[in-house]
Amino acid sequence: MPESARSEIGSPALLRGLLGGALMGLAMLVPGISGGTMLLAVGIYPRFIRAVADVSTLRFSTRALVLLGCVGLTAGVVLFGLAGIVKGLVFDHRWVMYSLFIGLTLGGVPVLWRLLRRIDVTVAVAAICGLAAMVALSLLETGSSSAAPFSAPSYAMLFVAGLAGASAMILPGLSGAYLLLILGQYVTILGALDEIRAGLSAGDWEQVAGAMEVVIPVGLGVGVGVVGVSNAVKYLLARFGRATLGVLLGLLVGAVVGLWPFREAVEPALGDVIGGVELTSPAMVADVKPQDFRTETFLPSLGLLAGSLGLAVVGFGISSIVSRLGGAGKSTDR
Repeated sequence: MPESARSEIGSPALLRGLLGGALMGLAMLVPGISGGTMLLAVGIYPRFIRAVADVSTLRFSTRALVLLGCVGLTAGVVLFGLAGIVKGLVFDHRWVMYSLFIGLTLGGVPVLWRLLRRIDVTVAVAAICGLAAMVALSLLETGSSSAAPFSAPSYAMLFVAGLAGASAMILPGLSGAYLLLILGQYVTILGALDEIRAGLSAGDWEQVAGAMEVVIPVGLGVGVGVVGVSNAVKYLLARFGRATLGVLLGLLVGAVVGLWPFREAVEPALGDVIGGVELTSPAMVADVKPQDFRTETFLPSLGLLAGSLGLAVVGFGISSIVSRLGGAGKSTDR
């Protein structure tokens, strides 16, 4: 192995790649945290972008392959290991988790602010466009009904969800897990990952095969998204840097609109209509999956509101600290 290649994949570089992958895996599970920001925090974001761009254009090197392998391996371990835990927390403790998500999301604003340094007309217009797009997505999610729990999976939607997840790997400040929430695929995907883990542990290959109907289209979307988004980001930042960062800023701030924490899942009852299907028997009610439960908004008490604000502050602090560890926001090496 050439000396230059050996030095690039030494212990410090390997450790940063492994840590970056672990943080990226957590970011993909938790709405509000950006995988790109996590890579900035550990100081490997520029090299990760270059490595993806090189491999996608068939320019292979030991340096790129080792870095991508480290990041991908640890991200996958975290995803499969913690998917069930995170899914349960989101479903059973919604206001707690969403309050944290709001803080974690807003904690990414200083990252982009330091990259922008100042606000001009270009940045302002781009940010408004990004904000409007995210608000529109939130309203779409609020007004839409759940997919019918008795129908086959929507492979097209799962593929789109994979594309959304890929954006979190590439774009600092934008959370792909949040986009999965908006698209209504967050719990579905986490549940499939947890079913694969459980099926492998129990040797239940039928359970694994069923979950793969979700994982395969999502994985294809992630693969296409990583390649496409990474090359697009390099081009847009090089040609329209401030406008691109402005859009990202608007997306980040607008994400908070869809994270209203004071909503609770309501278990279905006989006669309810879920995704256009009327529940006419106890068996149909029992077959409705948690991700298909409808949600209702409730007015929080002063104590609950104070607790939510406190958790948001904690989330903001965590996200800000992680972003500053590796000097995130000082440079994207564009």
